[in-house]
Amino acid sequence: MFAFFAMGFVDMVGTATNYVKANFALSDTMANFLPSMVFLWFFFLSVPTGLLMNKIGKRKTVLLSLVVTALAMILPLCGYNYPMLLVSFCLLGIGNTLMQVSLNPLITCVVSGDQLASTLTFGQFIKAIASFIAPIIASWASVRFGNWLLLYPIFLAFALIATIYLWVTKIDEEIPKDRSSNFIQCLQLLGDTSVLLFFLGIVAHVGIDVGVNTCAPKIIMERLGLPLEKAGIATSIYFLFRTLGCFSGSFILSKFPLKRFFAVSVACMVLAMLGLLCCHTLVGLYIAIALVGFGNSNIFSMIFSKALLYLPEKNNEMSGLMIMGLIGGTIFPLLMGVLSDAMGTQVGSVIVISVGVLYLVYMATVFFKKEKV
Repeated sequence: MFAFFAMGFVDMVGTATNYVKANFALSDTMANFLPSMVFLWFFFLSVPTGLLMNKIGKRKTVLLSLVVTALAMILPLCGYNYPMLLVSFCLLGIGNTLMQVSLNPLITCVVSGDQLASTLTFGQFIKAIASFIAPIIASWASVRFGNWLLLYPIFLAFALIATIYLWVTKIDEEIPKDRSSNFIQCLQLLGDTSVLLFFLGIVAHVGIDVGVNTCAPKIIMERLGLPLEKAGIATSIYFLFRTLGCFSGSFILSKFPLKRFFAVSVACMVLAMLGLLCCHTLVGLYIAIALVGFGNSNIFSMIFSKALLYLPEKNNEMSGLMIMGLIGGTIFPLLMGVLSDAMGTQVGSVIVISVGVLYLVYMATVFFKKEKV
């Protein structure tokens, strides 16, 4: 669970980006380059991580991911400048890629049967807590001590605890022979229309997630003139409702068909986009941010589960491909920065996010129409 908490550090990029932009007077394009450096690595390293995990084992791979994550927390404390932050964000992305691929499989070595699903769900809930408290800690540190960077040593402490705890914990696992698919085999699956549908759905989901995380405070600052310390609470609202969505999703999905819940989730995001485009009140913007947080909270798990069921004989390839879909966290912020700079308003960012939502609307209309999907 400490490792799942460390996995949530990746969501601090939205909060950090807003403070870095203000501290160094960056344009939206330059500022949004930071979160792009985090999610770029999911495309290149997800399959190689699977190969590495088969060679050294799940536990050692998770340990490596925690060490890299801890290093990412240390660097900004050694030198607070744009190049150092770029390196830190790259390391955060590399560590998170290693962790995303290896941590869930490691849980299967600890628990099994009915406990597995509940443990994984609880792990995602713990991860969401880290996402939720990051902007709160940064805002508190900025107001109380005039230095938002205090977020880094606090998160570093958790990363070190997780590293030491896992280092001294013995876990029985069987290291299999190398059966992982290679990069080309994964990409070849995109020739299947349904696989491409799933992959782009993951891209859209992560793009929306990182996009709202990054631009929500900017929208409030632009329309209401609030300082970043107060506007940053918008990120916490997003993650609060995403956390509530993760927690309630397992119960909802046990009572309602997945297709119906997917449609309801997307409908929440459509309403949210309308609110982000039109609202000029703090309450209205908060409601819109809450709606997209709740609506986007279970999209990944729904798409990922259906992707694995679609080609059960190619679980490894499908898993690697879906993780590579996290590249959406790189694509969306870059496009948002370019369009918002060109338009001179954060409406440009909302337009880019809305494109991702519209794709999920399209996906909802075709979801499960074909029997195999």
